[in-house]
Amino acid sequence: MNTRNTRRRRAVIALSSSAMAVSLVGCGVVDGIGGSDTEASPTKGDDLTVGLLLPETENTRYEKFDYPIIKSEVAKLTNNKGTVVYANAGADAKKQATQLDKMVDDKVDVLLVDAVDSKAIASGVQKAKDAGIPVIAYDRLAEGPIDAYVSFDNELVGEVQGKALIGKLGDDSASKKIIMMNGSVTDPNAAQFKAGAMVEFNDKVNIAKTYDTKDWLPSEAKKNMEKAVAAVGLDNIAGVYAANDGIAGAVIDVLKTMGVSTVPPVTGQDAELAAVQRIVKGDQFMSVYKSYPQEASVAAEMAVARVQGRTIEFDALASDKVDSPTDKNILAALVPVVALTRDNIADTVISDGIYKVKEICTADYKSACDAIDLK
Repeated sequence: MNTRNTRRRRAVIALSSSAMAVSLVGCGVVDGIGGSDTEASPTKGDDLTVGLLLPETENTRYEKFDYPIIKSEVAKLTNNKGTVVYANAGADAKKQATQLDKMVDDKVDVLLVDAVDSKAIASGVQKAKDAGIPVIAYDRLAEGPIDAYVSFDNELVGEVQGKALIGKLGDDSASKKIIMMNGSVTDPNAAQFKAGAMVEFNDKVNIAKTYDTKDWLPSEAKKNMEKAVAAVGLDNIAGVYAANDGIAGAVIDVLKTMGVSTVPPVTGQDAELAAVQRIVKGDQFMSVYKSYPQEASVAAEMAVARVQGRTIEFDALASDKVDSPTDKNILAALVPVVALTRDNIADTVISDGIYKVKEICTADYKSACDAIDLK
């Protein structure tokens, strides 16, 4: 990714509800005027259809946050006349291709696509383009002629993870061995997370073993972590870079099963409920909190603005630019992120309404919650 917004790169801040995306429709935006290179018809009214393709269900965020928020936001932006047609691929790229083809055949007005396989989806993106249907890549940067991209600053995610782990390991981190558990090679975000982490790791730590996790599956992460322990030795592992919370959970399970006395610092991403509980308890060191409500709201606004020809609004939302392997200078909206630790749970996931204290502090975690005054 290049041409990155410096302010966003450095904006490692806690996002509160006041930072949610606000539609520019009511802020004096004039329709049909702007600097976007893309063509948009201003003739489409509120009776539009957004096709939403999400990649999998292993990560709970898609069903719990992304889909319902996008659906609600589209309805709000279109006076309850717009609809969202939704399909989840269940981590199957071929299934997603079929889902995309059907939405194109059904003539949806715009597609939001979170690709299972960013390269494989390119032909489907081209088919949509040929049919005059704009495609906005959502969360993962799809290849092909996409109109825009909405996601988080993914290299910053890796930097936040890497910086947190190095800080936890201390001044002599260079002499300590860590295991690097990356995401799926079919997800371009995984490469960006890794690149960001490597910026921080740069000669500051000894990476003993590195693994990619097929399809982000915790079961695959478990196998890889078992290999890492066998190769490096349980007591020699000072920390683990885990690219997301699903991987982190599998790593921690392996370490505990093999009898580690104290779980070394393990990173994560997505602030899943189970991960937040592990952080409260002290089993997981940190996660990266990404405001899914903000990302989803921005995506819905961009989709509606693109179809209705609101180019000033569209360009204002997509104020960044990124490159994919097939296209350069793609308009993008990159949402900032924050390191989530025991110290800021109340100021992030609770403040933003992602979880309630009672959801986190169940009976098994009550004493741990009391210890950090999480009430």
